[in-house]
Amino acid sequence: MVDTAALTELYKDLHAHPELSFHETRTAGIVAERLRALGFDTATGVGGTGVVGTLRNGDGPTVLLRADMDALPVAEQTELPYASAARGTDPNGEDVPVAHACGHDMHVTCLLGALEDLAGDRAGWRGTILAVFQPAEELGGGAQAMVDDGLFDRFGTPDVVLGQHVGPFPAGMLAVRPGPAFAATDALRIRMFGKGGHGSRPETTIDPVVMAASTVLRLQTVVSRTVAATDTVVLTVGSLRAGNKDNIIPDEAVLEVNIRTYDGGVRTRVLDAVTRIVDAEAAAAGATRAPEITPIDSFPIVVNDPVAVERTAAVFRARFGEDRVVDPGLVTGSEDVGIFATASGAPCCYWLFGGIDPEAYLAAAAAGTIERDIPSNHSPHFAPVIEPTLTVGIEAMGAAAREWLGRP
Repeated sequence: MVDTAALTELYKDLHAHPELSFHETRTAGIVAERLRALGFDTATGVGGTGVVGTLRNGDGPTVLLRADMDALPVAEQTELPYASAARGTDPNGEDVPVAHACGHDMHVTCLLGALEDLAGDRAGWRGTILAVFQPAEELGGGAQAMVDDGLFDRFGTPDVVLGQHVGPFPAGMLAVRPGPAFAATDALRIRMFGKGGHGSRPETTIDPVVMAASTVLRLQTVVSRTVAATDTVVLTVGSLRAGNKDNIIPDEAVLEVNIRTYDGGVRTRVLDAVTRIVDAEAAAAGATRAPEITPIDSFPIVVNDPVAVERTAAVFRARFGEDRVVDPGLVTGSEDVGIFATASGAPCCYWLFGGIDPEAYLAAAAAGTIERDIPSNHSPHFAPVIEPTLTVGIEAMGAAAREWLGRP
């Protein structure tokens, strides 16, 4: 039996004490302590702050179960009694608020609950459980860091990679899609160089603010004029910084661009178009120095193996009911869980589980106000309701693991 009361308290504790990417030391320590108590061979510091637990129970498949641990530089505004007031230092050295605004604390708690259930029922399955608690998913570097640190050489190669992510839809529901499921992400920092001067004499300058503004507008044509209408692409300029005073034309402007795609060829085409537009706008403005385009981070496309999805979804339908398992369509969010699958050659099945109070969601749906009233991941207002989110997340992970582990 899983101690849901203890796990609820654990979830609240993790939620109140979030940690940024590659700084998940407290969380990793809690995870490692619980894994050892369950009888798992436990390794820490894998890929930086990652934790790996291995439980061998006779001959059979090796099943990788993954949860991510890091939080976001967000000031929580949920007003929950266990809301985060934590702060941390971001990769730029800035002091920032920190919150579990993406739900990774729920992922960790659900996986620990599933492992507690599996460890207590060794007569019911055979094989090896490889529990992977990953750092730095938000930076897109944690999975690769663990692979580069010898994850599979040290702990074994899995026969399947399973994982889940809480999402902004009714708790109690599950959503899984075969094939390309989560978008690839390319984040770029673009520096455009001009020639600064007095705002009263623009003719003596090369204005990078105008150059950047023209670039922002032109980039909006990439989706509408570079890719087919049947391809899904999202391109967002999320940041534009230039200058410090109204009457001074600065020397440079910096844009940060986020691109989401589902196809390798489309991804290449879009990145080429961005480079072409940036270079052309700089040339049109008379810039004497070429722009610099620097990748910030990158996530691969998450491709769910169709056979693995059907096998896992069948278990979900049998356990939770046909009406509680749906296809979410293409998810424009990104994940690095697929790296574990591609690096090991194992099939991947990665699904979503709902975290929103069902009554609140249905009321918003009836009023047509879901986008206004239901906070999504990365919002300062996002926090899953504990139940039935926690119970369903534990049961889904446990049921999927049992399906892929050997029978006694």
